[in-house]
Amino acid sequence: MRVLVTGGCGFIGSALVRHLIERTNSSVLNFDKLTYAANLTSVAQVSQSERYRFVQGDVANKEAVEAAVQEFRPNVIAHLAAESHVDRSIDGPREFIDTNIVGTFTLLEVALKYWRRLSSDEANVFRYHHISTDEVFGSLGDEGLFTEGTPYDPRSPYSASKAASDHLVSAWGHTYGLPVLLTNCSNNYGPYHFPEKLIPLLIVRALAGENLPVYGDGLNVRDWLFVEDHVRALHAVFERGVPGNRYNIGGNSERTNIDVVRAVCAILDRVQPRKDGKLYEEQITFVSDRPGHDRRYAIDAQKIKRELGWAPEESFESGLEKTVLWYIENREWWQKIVARENPSSRRGLTG
Repeated sequence: MRVLVTGGCGFIGSALVRHLIERTNSSVLNFDKLTYAANLTSVAQVSQSERYRFVQGDVANKEAVEAAVQEFRPNVIAHLAAESHVDRSIDGPREFIDTNIVGTFTLLEVALKYWRRLSSDEANVFRYHHISTDEVFGSLGDEGLFTEGTPYDPRSPYSASKAASDHLVSAWGHTYGLPVLLTNCSNNYGPYHFPEKLIPLLIVRALAGENLPVYGDGLNVRDWLFVEDHVRALHAVFERGVPGNRYNIGGNSERTNIDVVRAVCAILDRVQPRKDGKLYEEQITFVSDRPGHDRRYAIDAQKIKRELGWAPEESFESGLEKTVLWYIENREWWQKIVARENPSSRRGLTG
C-alpha cells in the first residue's frame, strides 16, 4: 500500500507515519507544511526507511499537491493536515479557513482528477480518508453519545472549519463518486503532542513548577483516546472501511478536565516527586473559561468495533502513565518547543 499522509509531522499524523513504517509494509509520503505545531523529529525514528519520503508543502497549494500525488501515486490519501487549536482559532480564524477548508477543497480537486485517470483496478482500491473531530457535533448534555448520525452543530471557528471540510468530503463522494472515508475522533493524547494542548501542557508546566491552569469550573467532559489506538483505527478504516461510510473513533474514557489534571498530578507525584515534598495538585489554578467552551463530548464507537473489529487497547490510566513517562524521558523534544514557541501563553480570550 502507498499512503500519502498530509500533516505527517503533526501529532496524529506522525503517529500514523510511525505506525505504517514500523508495523506494516506500506510506503509513506509525508506531505507537511511544517507549521509551528509540526516537528520533523517526531518522525526521525523512521526517516531513514527506504519506504519513507518527506515533501514540504501546503495542502492549499494546488501545484504542490498535484506534483506530490502524481509522483508518488498513492493508493490512499490520509488527510490529517489541519489547524487544530481552538484557542488559536478564536484569536485568528483566518488560518483555519485557509488550511482546513481551502486546503481540503484543493486536495479533493487533485484527488478526484488523479482517481479518474487510474486504471479500473487501481481506482477500485483507491481511498480518500478524511480525519476529523467530534467537535463538529457541538456540545452534549449530561446524557447521550455522538453517533455517526448526530447532526452537526459546531461552536468554535475551529470546529466550524472542520465541519465545513467534512461536508466537502461527503459531497465529493456523493456528487463525483470519489471513494471517500470520514472519521471523527475524540480528544487524542500521547507522546509527541505539542505542549499547548491540555495533557502535555499540564506535564510541562508541572515539571517547571508553574501553575496548572484549569478553565472555568473544570467540569467540562471529554472522551480521551490514546493516539496509538487512534492510528490503528485509521489504518483499519482505510484498509477495510466501506467507501462512503463514516466511523466514530473514541477511547471509551470520559473524564472531567479537573479529573484529568488530578490524574496527571498523581502520576507525577509517584514517578517524579517534587523536591520540596509538596504535591503537584497544589499547583492547580482555576482561570477564566474559554468563550463558547463546549460542556461535554462523548463518542459512540460501536460501529467501528462491530464492522472493522477495532477497539482501544489502552485504558485512560495506562495511556496517561505512558504519556507522562514519555515526557519525563524526552525533555529535549519539548524543551526546544517551549523555548521557541511559548505554547503555554493564554490564548482565545479576544474573540
